[in-house]
Amino acid sequence: QVQVVESGGGLIQPGGSLRLSCLVSGNIFKIYTVGWYCQAPEKERELVAVITSSGAARYEDTVKGRFTISRDDSKKTVSLQINSVRPEDSGVYYCGAYVQQTPGTDLEHYWGPGTQVTVSS
Repeated sequence: QVQVVESGGGLIQPGGSLRLSCLVSGNIFKIYTVGWYCQAPEKERELVAVITSSGAARYEDTVKGRFTISRDDSKKTVSLQINSVRPEDSGVYYCGAYVQQTPGTDLEHYWGPGTQVTVSS
């Protein structure tokens, strides 16, 4: 079994910063690409940042320069640093990870339950 758990959300004022963490645990051989997604109320879940197993990162246009995704494979953690937050950044942030449980098997995708980020003064 593989578990994905996000943490670090909360209420923050516009212009502030926060750091979200995604911990992947369980029966894991290797963690591949991991993405952070945001789902605002009554909207679809959208990819905001993604990082490959080699550390290459990509960002959705509206977060470039403000969000930074990073990973620490020794801790099986992927973080999302959010700076200069805006009200439109509010939503539930989900981590989605592709995991290989044993060598030679297919990758499987796992979601965490999400962490709420609310940007408001």
